[in-house]
Amino acid sequence: MARKHRSFFPGAKYHITSRGIRRMALFHDDQDREYYLTLLAETKERHPFHLHTYCLMTNHIHLQIETIDTPTGVIMRQLHNTYAKYFNKRNDFTGHVFENRYGAEWIDNAKYELDVSKYIHLNPLKAGIISNLEDYPWSSYRAYILNEENPLLNKTQILSYFPEPSSAEYKGYLTAGFQDPDFDENGKIIRDIPQKPITFLY
Repeated sequence: MARKHRSFFPGAKYHITSRGIRRMALFHDDQDREYYLTLLAETKERHPFHLHTYCLMTNHIHLQIETIDTPTGVIMRQLHNTYAKYFNKRNDFTGHVFENRYGAEWIDNAKYELDVSKYIHLNPLKAGIISNLEDYPWSSYRAYILNEENPLLNKTQILSYFPEPSSAEYKGYLTAGFQDPDFDENGKIIRDIPQKPITFLY
């Protein structure tokens, strides 16, 4: 059966996911992770897009992207074909590195956009890798919360939903559970809403 064609239009936003084949590790060490981020930057230069959030886990990745002129298929093919060649050569492997086709969930509203950013940033905590998100260097969390320089990212869209100080307000949002946020007339989140314990979408 032919693959279902993914719709594309400039400015479309997606939650991109991809796993290692048979759920095996995509990254064996920090060198692998650094190389993936280098390739991500090179791909972004060659096929421009906005990267809003990301997280590299051991056997899968999350990217929250907004297209400009290039479909996600072209972007992910460039990124993952190049990484797979590097990974196989470094480990003396052959065959597929990534499992099946990448996932691309279309983000069609502000609530889902924020939920995706939260889900991606909380992934290492949910997996039990760390107990403090600030200790995890392989996501965009530190750039958002600690204002670390990260040229890969465009933080403007996500932070635009929060009043000043937006980084602190966003951190507060991340510590709350998934819920329907209330927005004021300017499209910013109203923070005096009941908080719920963190729950995850898996």
